[in-house]
Amino acid sequence: MREKSPRLIVTFHTTAGAIATEQLCRRLGLEGKLISVPRRITSDCGMAWSAPPELWEILETRLEEAGIEAAGFHELPL
Repeated sequence: MREKSPRLIVTFHTTAGAIATEQLCRRLGLEGKLISVPRRITSDCGMAWSAPPELWEILETRLEEAGIEAAGFHELPL
């Protein structure tokens, strides 16, 4: 079995926000991927961005600058 490691999970109100985050992170070269929202978290759209926890502050700043509204930031072992 694979060992779980901490991940930053960013949730969104809309699918458009999740997809815009993926495009932004790809353009900026930030690590991460779109995932289904883990059961422990609720989200309006069902999609989330999973990234290394050390990117928390960078992602908060970049999303705000891009006008992308996140529903929440969570750190979970995945």
